[in-house]
Amino acid sequence: MTSTTSLPALDVAAVVESIADLVRENYVFPDAARQLADLLRSRSAEDSYRTESAEELAEAVTADLRSVNGDLHLALKHHAVPVPREQGAAALAAMRREFDASLGGVPRVELLDGGVAVLEIGPKMFPLEGAAQPLAAALSLVAPARALILDLRRNTGGDPDTVAFVCGYLLDGRTHLNTMLSRQGDVAEQSWTPPFVPGARFGSSKPLYVLTSGNTFSAGEELAYDLQQLGRAETVGEATRGGAHPRDGWTVHPHLELSVPVARAVNPVSGTNWEGTGVQPDVPCDAEAALGRALALAVARLA
Repeated sequence: MTSTTSLPALDVAAVVESIADLVRENYVFPDAARQLADLLRSRSAEDSYRTESAEELAEAVTADLRSVNGDLHLALKHHAVPVPREQGAAALAAMRREFDASLGGVPRVELLDGGVAVLEIGPKMFPLEGAAQPLAAALSLVAPARALILDLRRNTGGDPDTVAFVCGYLLDGRTHLNTMLSRQGDVAEQSWTPPFVPGARFGSSKPLYVLTSGNTFSAGEELAYDLQQLGRAETVGEATRGGAHPRDGWTVHPHLELSVPVARAVNPVSGTNWEGTGVQPDVPCDAEAALGRALALAVARLA
């Protein structure tokens, strides 16, 4: 372990009990929620979580949370820096620390051979309140390119609203991207491209390629999946990690955040999502080779 964050004032059993309650009350799949809550309480009663390290507790609880159905959005996350107590605030605080280091989530914009542009979005789909300006500038900059390669190989998730914003530059007209179903199976929210985007659109007619890797996750996967299912883009690279459920977070200790999926995504084209399977690439290849492969495909198509 790299961290030995001590929990001298923490009643581990009480924290695990609060986690069990939150999972049972909020996890999108009620049957699995009950099963997981019972499992956590049973493991706690057996003293399986005896530790003085927040990081070790996070690892042990996360393993149990994922043992029922493998949901990668179910997690007890350790934060080396203390995080706020408000619901959802821990994830936002972590994103803020990454935002400036990645130029607002647009670490690379480049013109390659033959008028093909490459735009990397990562490491997150940051919330639009901060990301709209750098994304609009980057997407407008690549709008005149003859073809576009969208690099999501290092994108590990973020805000679905940002996915819709990006799609607005790559599609013409208002387009239905996703539907979120609640724990009760009701429609909780629908995701559509915005009717207006600032700057110039790349549009829906020019060649578009999306690069993926085994690290691409969550909202990064949604962007690849939405464009693939609409027939707008070819995906090139590796199958993604396979996390489709939108999540919320609760701070259960100054260094621990519980992540729980609270809805289920349903794509309007496929009628399903990429949970557990990942986004399967149209052109499979190693992630390291994906950019060169996509560039060759684009140049050949333009020729």
